[in-house]
Amino acid sequence: MKKLIIFGTGDIAQIANYYFEIDSEYEVTGFTVHKEFITSEEFEGKPIFPFDNLEEKFSIKEFEVFIAISYANMNKIREKVFFEVKEKGFKLASYISSKCSYLSQIPPGENSFIFEDNTIQPFVKIGNNVTLWSGNHIGHHSLIEDHNFISSHVVISGHCLIKSNCFLGVNSTLAHKVTLEKGTLLGAGVIMSKNSEENCVYVAERPIKLGKTSDQIKL
Repeated sequence: MKKLIIFGTGDIAQIANYYFEIDSEYEVTGFTVHKEFITSEEFEGKPIFPFDNLEEKFSIKEFEVFIAISYANMNKIREKVFFEVKEKGFKLASYISSKCSYLSQIPPGENSFIFEDNTIQPFVKIGNNVTLWSGNHIGHHSLIEDHNFISSHVVISGHCLIKSNCFLGVNSTLAHKVTLEKGTLLGAGVIMSKNSEENCVYVAERPIKLGKTSDQIKL
């Protein structure tokens, strides 16, 4: 078993610990965060180590690190920690669910977190520090660059380009050959049939409430 330290002590760290333990070749030794954010000695029954001097306590040849941080600040917090871990010399682990259909010939980059029921088609390229939550379709020849977060049941059609620091909300859809520029935020249910603009936010139309109650409608 490979030895792993997980960066983070929140919900995503708890989830990462679960997946790595039940469905990977890694053994989770413990967790790490910056010293000023340590509020207890343990998380999930395992010790928490100060990140500040992690390389002094653990061998970079024997231990790998996984950064379990959300999409906060358009993935820029996770991106910052990514480079801090690299500076310390640790290799960054990735997780691909055994229940994912990974059909691309190209492995994902470092610190990728790919959940169950994702379909990754041939010739797809996935960069570093990318999270693919459950149930997405990534179409052939598409490129997902570094530091992105794709939530659940997102459809990315073929030959799409997702530039860095994007967030794709639940059930959003990209048509064929669409480019999302750096920092694009797609809300839930958005359908993109043309390229986005950098750092722009796109939301779907709000649902319309009818002037009838549900028991007045015949189904």
